[in-house]
Amino acid sequence: MIPDWKIVQDYFEILEFPELKGIIFMQTACQAVQHQRGRRQYNKLRNLLKDARHDCILFANEFQQYCYLPREQGESMEKWQTRSIYNAAVWYYHHCQDRMPIIMVTEDEEAVQQYGGETGGVFVISFKNYLDNFWPDLKAAHELCHSILQSRRERESESQESHRKEYPEHLPLEVLEAGIKSGRYIQGILKVNKHRAQIEAFVRLQGASSKDSGLVSDILIHGMKARNRSIHGDMVVVELLPKNEWKGRTAALCENDSDDKASGESPSEPMPTGRVVGILQKNWRDYVVTFPSKEEVQSQGKNAQKILVTPWDYRIPKIRISTQQAEALQDFRVVVRIDSWESTSVYPNGHFVRVLGRIGDLEGEIATILVENSISVAPFSEAQMCEMPVNTPENPWKVSPEEEQERKDLRKTHLVFSIDPKGCEDVDDTLSVRTLNNGNLELGVHIADVTHFVAPNSYLDIEARTRATTYYLADRRYDMLPSILSADLCSLLGGVDRYAVSVMWELDKTSYEIKKVWYGRTIIRSAYKLFYEAAQELLDGNFNIVDDIPEFRDLNEKSRQAKLEELVWAVGKLTDIARHVRAKRHGALELEGVEVRVQLDEKKNICDLIPKQPLEVHETVAECMILANHWVAKKIWESFPHQALLRQHPPPHQEFFSELRECAKAKGFFIDTRSNKTLADSLDNANDPNDPIVNRLLRSMATQAMSNALYFSTGSCAEEEFRHYGLALDKYTHFTSPIRRYSDIIVHRLLMAAISKDKKMESKENLFSNKDLEELCRHINNRNRAAQHSQKQSTELFQCMYFKDKDQETEDRCISDGIIYSVRTNGVLVFIPRFGIKGAAYLKNKDGLVISCGPDSRSEWKPGSLQRFQNKITSTTTGGESVTFHLFDHITVRISVQASRCHSDTIRLEIISNKPYMTPDTELFHQSSLLLKSDLVKEVTRSVEEAQLAQEVKVNVIQEDYQKYCQTKGRSLYTLLEEIRDLALLDVSDSHGI
Repeated sequence: MIPDWKIVQDYFEILEFPELKGIIFMQTACQAVQHQRGRRQYNKLRNLLKDARHDCILFANEFQQYCYLPREQGESMEKWQTRSIYNAAVWYYHHCQDRMPIIMVTEDEEAVQQYGGETGGVFVISFKNYLDNFWPDLKAAHELCHSILQSRRERESESQESHRKEYPEHLPLEVLEAGIKSGRYIQGILKVNKHRAQIEAFVRLQGASSKDSGLVSDILIHGMKARNRSIHGDMVVVELLPKNEWKGRTAALCENDSDDKASGESPSEPMPTGRVVGILQKNWRDYVVTFPSKEEVQSQGKNAQKILVTPWDYRIPKIRISTQQAEALQDFRVVVRIDSWESTSVYPNGHFVRVLGRIGDLEGEIATILVENSISVAPFSEAQMCEMPVNTPENPWKVSPEEEQERKDLRKTHLVFSIDPKGCEDVDDTLSVRTLNNGNLELGVHIADVTHFVAPNSYLDIEARTRATTYYLADRRYDMLPSILSADLCSLLGGVDRYAVSVMWELDKTSYEIKKVWYGRTIIRSAYKLFYEAAQELLDGNFNIVDDIPEFRDLNEKSRQAKLEELVWAVGKLTDIARHVRAKRHGALELEGVEVRVQLDEKKNICDLIPKQPLEVHETVAECMILANHWVAKKIWESFPHQALLRQHPPPHQEFFSELRECAKAKGFFIDTRSNKTLADSLDNANDPNDPIVNRLLRSMATQAMSNALYFSTGSCAEEEFRHYGLALDKYTHFTSPIRRYSDIIVHRLLMAAISKDKKMESKENLFSNKDLEELCRHINNRNRAAQHSQKQSTELFQCMYFKDKDQETEDRCISDGIIYSVRTNGVLVFIPRFGIKGAAYLKNKDGLVISCGPDSRSEWKPGSLQRFQNKITSTTTGGESVTFHLFDHITVRISVQASRCHSDTIRLEIISNKPYMTPDTELFHQSSLLLKSDLVKEVTRSVEEAQLAQEVKVNVIQEDYQKYCQTKGRSLYTLLEEIRDLALLDVSDSHGI
């Protein structure tokens, strides 16, 4: 089957069905998708072609002598494209010696009439006829086809009826490109402010535009007309308006666009303002939407088929679709896809794709988060699982004699052990330290050898590359690799033989200076599977913890004592080495990251909580991993200077630190941001002995000022740009977590190729070129951002579900202490340590009333005004009463949930007192806060289960899928520490319209 260009554009989600295999995509059709449907759909098409499960191919018909057809004078582009694809189909039929019938599917009725009977053996039919004749039982495809056809017919009908243009036409591509080259136009990515989606968007400059325009800030796009049918994420071309038409961004907090008017706040200083004149690349994707309520549907009339649906993402405009099922779907989250946005239409047109689940249902809301972040988590296929080794009681996996010959065997020579959270089963890193015969020390980091089991370009490798990472949500995780690897054969569990890739350093016995380093494949048997708290107790000399370490239980007293002394020495020596290693990294930053990390067991109860104050043993493990990542980065770059995968973190722009400096100044601290060393030292010194949360918030602000660390190919930029600012290292990569990161799999293959190169052996590894590696890095970076967003959104979902059914007037847990960490023109941003929540608290409501606090410090709303200063804001009533809120003030807030039918629910904070929330016992409060986090997820889960029982929902299918799709075992805390260090964290303040 060969699809015409229009079929590839309009019916692509049907072509993605696993049943449709062996499709031949012509180059002409693929280029049409790239130019007309944008980067996202074009990348989906490329991924489909790369996926061996679909067995599809690309034929470069325009570069084949007998297939290429020049475009005739006066011939439209569309007619030429269809003619070219048909001509290639005919050639292919003859190339197969007329033995294999060819079906070309098209929606061009003239082409069906013209070419349908022209060549015997080449059948030209409509896509609907193709499905009817060849896939009559593929019900989902038929329904989707009907939806797309109906949507297109109505669009064509409307375009004939409507002559009024709602938007100006986009300029032709050649005009846009010439304008960008001359400097008249500027290109960039459109970013819509979700809190003012109707009026405020910004264009972030890209490419030559950022260097040649002379602009240092984003360009403001004010209003929907100026946006000219572009959607959040589109690559647009902008024309700057005259300076007298420039506008400023609004400095007020707001929940929606109308709040700006209600607050009466003036915008900030005017900034470059422009209008969109064209779109270079559309960013259209699947969108989760909500149908209008029953009353809204009925108001449109009984026969209404054109419905405006509201996307879950505030930044996306309403989408018009055709359906007769609006009333039946009004309680569900539904996926739609945008087809077009004509200049005559106020809204884009789209079509229905599928139903996700009921609004408010936990599984439906999780599915929404996954779709919104373009995360696909289908079960691993049979073909992928067939590539996996077997490890059953009847047929246990064993080390092969061939591998014993090729690998260094550490099982009898090294004390290897792991340190992880309690219950962790995906152990991808272990450590060792020992004294050598010459008196020096040997430090070893041993990482699971995933690449031994995952061959390049195998079915599993392609799937892991597509996923790129393991996705951690609040109550579950979706693995990059099947559990036979992630939780078994690639997990370095205690007491079993495992393959590893090791880095071992010889260190001077006193100075710990590195004398030499060895890289290679090994066989290990971990002696102990320690949990963090146990390792810390051993480090502190509290040996009572030994009873909680399983490996000691069956030993006699003499063996127990000897082995304990050996282990205590190893943990102590590792910690001492880690202190020295860290001291050498001058300027490494300790930054505050996301507060709440919910980890649950298989019954959805919390099995691990990240401590607020990391233990020293956390630092020990982290330093060893960072050391391994650094040395592997140096090794692969030396061997492959133009095609090594490294991780860079550029220094931030100094202007991004202005809020941090001002906030610190309010507390009497000076933050020197000239270098990472001065910033690290300043943050270490910015400690308020009476309020430790101040330092945490300052570190959080420093994190927000940073750009994200990114993967890159070394052939794509100069060596001086390799540096990792946050870790104060000249070269860095990710090597230590190949179970959950595809980047580490690539790095392992590069390291193996480098070792082969040193031995002058032919490499077995199939390495990426610089161009291909750079493209892969972009994909991995994109998937990492999706993982961060989905994790943050799922945590917020659980927080909202927990507070949603609480009576905020009587429930103690809804009242909490908060600390002000930012001041805006109509309110403040507040951090609640008890729950790790950050949110906006308004000082002026929608009625124009301001907050007032009486003699008892209780708040109420009264007529008045607000006056904002640098580090404080004062509310003054018309009666002369005033109250001032300063940065870092502790206040009492009430937590409630702002419910939304169409969007995600949000936490709402209300100031009820300008005094700190008083608790009987501060220490008891801190203990209870951990319990409360546990209660949060347990209670939400219990409520969901009760609701399912009340509705008599059969949950067996869900539970079976749950076992297939996800695991919820403990996660290495090193993961979190490294993420914080790499600064790959979300700007949490972005959620509050900053």
